[in-house]
Amino acid sequence: MAEPGSSLLLTVAVDNRLDHSTLPAGNDPTETAFFGSDNAGIPSVEQAKREQKLQNRPNFDFFNYAGIFRPVYLYTTPRQFIKDITLVPDLEGNVEYEIETEGQGDVEVQVLDREGNVAARSRGSKGTMTIREPRLWEPWPGTPYLYTARVTLTGEDGADMYEQPFGLRTAEVKGKQFLLNGKPFYFKGFGKHEDSFFRGRGLDLCLNVKDVNLIHWLGANSFRTSHYPYAEEMYDLCDREGIVIIDETTAVGLNMGGNGNPYACGTGEHHEQVIKDLIKRDKNHPCVVMWSLGNEPDLEHYPQEAYDYWHPLYELAHREDPQDRPVTLVCCQNDYTKDITTRTMDVVCLNRYYGWYNLGGDLDAACNGWNMELDFWAEQEKPVMLTEYGADAVAGIHQMVPGMFSEEYQDQYYERINCENDKRPFFIGEQIWNFADFVTVQGPMRVGGNRKGIFTRDRTPKLAAHGLRRRWNGIPNFGYK
Repeated sequence: MAEPGSSLLLTVAVDNRLDHSTLPAGNDPTETAFFGSDNAGIPSVEQAKREQKLQNRPNFDFFNYAGIFRPVYLYTTPRQFIKDITLVPDLEGNVEYEIETEGQGDVEVQVLDREGNVAARSRGSKGTMTIREPRLWEPWPGTPYLYTARVTLTGEDGADMYEQPFGLRTAEVKGKQFLLNGKPFYFKGFGKHEDSFFRGRGLDLCLNVKDVNLIHWLGANSFRTSHYPYAEEMYDLCDREGIVIIDETTAVGLNMGGNGNPYACGTGEHHEQVIKDLIKRDKNHPCVVMWSLGNEPDLEHYPQEAYDYWHPLYELAHREDPQDRPVTLVCCQNDYTKDITTRTMDVVCLNRYYGWYNLGGDLDAACNGWNMELDFWAEQEKPVMLTEYGADAVAGIHQMVPGMFSEEYQDQYYERINCENDKRPFFIGEQIWNFADFVTVQGPMRVGGNRKGIFTRDRTPKLAAHGLRRRWNGIPNFGYK
């Protein structure tokens, strides 16, 4: 922090380094990239690898753009200023608040309604206010009603004021249901990526608006921030538009395919800080209804080590969140009978590719395999949802007899799997993979990136988008299960 009247040179830089100790995780430069194509043991290949220039090899299936791709802000404050605002609302209009300040001063908190009228007020850095005639934040097509907490700190050096939008909304798990505002909620949506032709992962406000409009068009209500926290501007937009978010950390790539213990790499302390930072940043957003600790770690080959790593993080997330939202961990296709971690989360979130990576091309066998696994999860007495499932479809490939990579196969894939999901009362949501095609590392499994989007990378709908639109517009947000 610079003192008044002083000069300060501030340098912001990143080196784009990824290794086994970072989140997200990367590989040693001599190792093969995720979905790589090197055949170990061939003398000429091994020699060429030794002479190859060093490369950053991510251990995840999306492109690792370099540099700083979101705005960096500098701002000034008085000597006494507002450092943090914490708001915990309930459905009766009561709002617990706590204001953290630098320096001493008088704190006043006002709650403004949508028209700018004062709906509640209080003084002091901690307390409870009650909103008269409260209106709840409901997901679209309901009304995502937002209030604004206007906090003013008046000290010897002047006044500091900050306005924090928020909504009256609760999120909890009871039995086999996910309750939003006390009502059983059904997730309809996607995993996404911050990715486009022109900006890569750079912040694109116009594209965010386009994507939210497409979510509305589809009749969807949610997405997961796979596999990192998204730009804050997207959360602000979802607050206003009534889109529900599962908020995920950067913990992707903690999986070495059984070739090493990922929990011996020393990411634990950093992971704790990542969770604290995520919750501190996003705690007041009504659109955020659940925290995801990470995506597709190895929970099968080192089951006890995995539990010892993830369960303390689960408890940490609950302690850190003043609203105590549900907490989950997204698990990949594995031997679920050996996984002792996923079943301890508040919601069982599964990434499953029956009909693509497993039993590809045979949807009868895929549905049979998926039903066998659902029988297992039915015994765990937890709400279950799919956070990834899908099939690649190259736009423009059409087949009378649907085959893999055709638009018809992708459409039938969702129709068949969703039919099985509907039979299970404990199944609380479907988030497909992916909202739109996105770029990945090069490799023989990817033709110009991942083509599992129901939209192309420029947001043109594929056949499956129309099928899902018909389905989702017929499924209500509440009371479906």
